[in-house]
Amino acid sequence: MADHSKRDKGLSRRSFLRSASAGAAAAAAACSTTSKNKPKSGKGATTAAAQRDAVIGPQGVALELEVNGAKRTVTVETRTTLAEALRGALDLTGTKVACDRGACGACTVLLDGAPVCSCLTLAVDAAGRRVQTVEGLAAGDKLSPLQQAFVECDATQCGYCTPGMLMSCKGLLDRNPRPSEAEVRAAVAGNLCRCGTYPHVFAAVARVGASKAKG
Repeated sequence: MADHSKRDKGLSRRSFLRSASAGAAAAAAACSTTSKNKPKSGKGATTAAAQRDAVIGPQGVALELEVNGAKRTVTVETRTTLAEALRGALDLTGTKVACDRGACGACTVLLDGAPVCSCLTLAVDAAGRRVQTVEGLAAGDKLSPLQQAFVECDATQCGYCTPGMLMSCKGLLDRNPRPSEAEVRAAVAGNLCRCGTYPHVFAAVARVGASKAKG
């Protein structure tokens, strides 16, 4: 019977060297491929690298925002939320901050037409984008149809959740002028009202939708 004891004691010196050589060859091939795929040096590569490696902050940075149709420039720290920039830097205090963690929807604004919690959105992420707050709904002293419907249907109650509720409904009506009640319920699912005025909100949006259907 053959003695395999020596052959079974792990790698031999010859097999180890053979494996090491194969690994070195594979690594060299990988490096060669990476080198071929690497962007060529030049102005374009330098610009891309600068953009990738750019660091802003912690000092204040100047941002240009389009708020309610007007260009506004603010200088804020990079950690500043959109809600803080709107209320503190631009004095647009219609946007309310209640929970400050995106759970109540009181701070809802429209960002490029989509409802967002401004307490969770950094101001720097809104730079160059369209922001609409509750102040942007009325035309001077004339309420928008949605605001007027809220008043007529008694959808305001204590009023603290109203700005965010209005903006969520505005975003819905912009997407769908005649939404069903189920769609309104879904649109304001993130807006909490301690007064329980939801049925009045549904009625107000239905009234706006009905007026658009007639028009």
